[in-house]
Amino acid sequence: MTREQLKERVRRLPMQPGVYMHKDKTGRVIYVGKAKLLRNRVANYFQPPERLNAKTRQLVSHIDTFDIIVTESEFEALVLENSMIKKYQPKYNILLKDDKGYPYIRLDTTQDYPRFTVVSRPAEDGARYFGPYMGRKAAFSAIDTISEALHLATCSRVFPRDIGKDRPCLNQHLGRCCAPCTGRVSAEEYRALILQAASIFEGGAKQLERELTEKMNEAAEELQFERAADLRDRLRAIQKLGTRQHVVAGAFAELDAIAFVQGQTRACVCVLHYGGGSLQSKEYTLFHLTGGDPAEVLSAFVKQYYAQRGAAPKTVLLSHEIEDAAAAGEYLSSLAGRKAELAVPQRGERRVLTRLAEKNAYEEIERREKQSERRHKSLELLQSVTGMAALPLRLEAYDISNFAGQDTVGSMIVFVEGQPKKSDYRKFRIACAANGQDDYASMREMLTRRVQRYADGDEKFAPLPNAFMIDGGLGHVRICKEVLDSFGLSVPCFGMVKDDHHRTRALIAPDGREFGISATPALFALVGRMQEEVHRFAIEYNRKLGGKRVRGSTLDRIPGVGDKRRTELLKHFGSVENIRHAEENELARIVPRNTAKEIYDFFHKEG
Repeated sequence: MTREQLKERVRRLPMQPGVYMHKDKTGRVIYVGKAKLLRNRVANYFQPPERLNAKTRQLVSHIDTFDIIVTESEFEALVLENSMIKKYQPKYNILLKDDKGYPYIRLDTTQDYPRFTVVSRPAEDGARYFGPYMGRKAAFSAIDTISEALHLATCSRVFPRDIGKDRPCLNQHLGRCCAPCTGRVSAEEYRALILQAASIFEGGAKQLERELTEKMNEAAEELQFERAADLRDRLRAIQKLGTRQHVVAGAFAELDAIAFVQGQTRACVCVLHYGGGSLQSKEYTLFHLTGGDPAEVLSAFVKQYYAQRGAAPKTVLLSHEIEDAAAAGEYLSSLAGRKAELAVPQRGERRVLTRLAEKNAYEEIERREKQSERRHKSLELLQSVTGMAALPLRLEAYDISNFAGQDTVGSMIVFVEGQPKKSDYRKFRIACAANGQDDYASMREMLTRRVQRYADGDEKFAPLPNAFMIDGGLGHVRICKEVLDSFGLSVPCFGMVKDDHHRTRALIAPDGREFGISATPALFALVGRMQEEVHRFAIEYNRKLGGKRVRGSTLDRIPGVGDKRRTELLKHFGSVENIRHAEENELARIVPRNTAKEIYDFFHKEG
């Protein structure tokens, strides 16, 4: 369909909640979204391109048609959206991998000697289930930890079938198992231990500690010291579980803190699980995504993440607001089977938790991103922002430097694939500025000489860059454009503009268009680095020339004139010749009166 046909279809959409599916020319679903009001939401995709972010512009360029499904409520639309994403796996949706399992711990209480096992998902079979857990390893670790604390059997023997058939295993001799295989532990006693373990799995460790303390005290009062000692040991073992809380409580926590962080080449969503006031575990998901809207990413992530797990905690804290917070909160409540809170804290302890999640997400990005990927992404961003036809793999930056109008020099630095290539750096001693300071004329001379050397076939000045980067504003970049035009060359050129605080602010084209870069950290860093490097290179050359000029200067022969006063005099008067013709009073404004007299007498004495 044409753009106009699509817009006409949008105008006929209902102002009702529902799900929309964008399709490409082959009929494949490339994006699924939900809306509180379908007409308004779908119309947003067909705004002028400059109002859309890069990802949405790319999506819209592939839309050929779309379908909708009207629902009764926004909540129904959210649930339907989630199932449609899972069904179609659209290219432009934030997709989580469905192959990650979240196992449960199963307890069949109908057996005489119940056992804990790990299963992939709960079933309607009358058994008790605990979880979900982060993985099978976490689930087995939880079983082993609690079994060790309560002295539960972990062997492969089946009870009561194998009672008395063989000698107890090593665990009984180490005091790690109550040894039901000996027959000294009845089914009722063993079941009581199992129920205590189940209580810990459900987060009731504190209550169990209180119960065991009461029973221990009762046994001591009744002079049942052996039983009291056994209860004491069991109580200590359970209390020690607090130091391994993250292992035992690997199931869904009471609170999750979720943060989205955008890197240069990747984005990351980090989930921190909290229970009992302590951090239990961390999960993270990395996306090859840049320029993503945090609200959109977090909204998609939260729905898919908890749908996969089939459960939700009491509270979910987010680092950013999401558009459909009310519907998402209702969805989490339906998964949790109780009221679930969805919040974006702005201050206090809760904000500290989301900041910690942000820090962890950032660390994961830093660990995964390679320097080469970051540099390449910065170049892609430069190309996208400025509209260059080719990826700027080779960039050249230029700057002018002088000292009090003297020793005017030009510097040319080269960045190849985002890195300095110092073997291609070039220096220019500017001739046209010998009689004064003229940045525009100096820039024109330097660029003309550079391009002329290329035109003459000088290999040291080949190839031309993908773009000329000029340290200066509109006037400087227009000089560059004039030089290139005079040679019949069509190479992009941009001025690197600074703000009042001498920090890189934007790029400017010869036609006056400005391209803001401060909101794009990767691009801001690249341009700022080039600007600092070309400035450093120019100043170093200027100082080198200045040092040669002042070494062995006539001024060194004058009593009272050292390095500092010589520099101050040259900076003020510009040259030794000007100092020679200065009056004593003029000299006294820069140096002490006695030194001024020595200088004046030196240049005006007879002979």
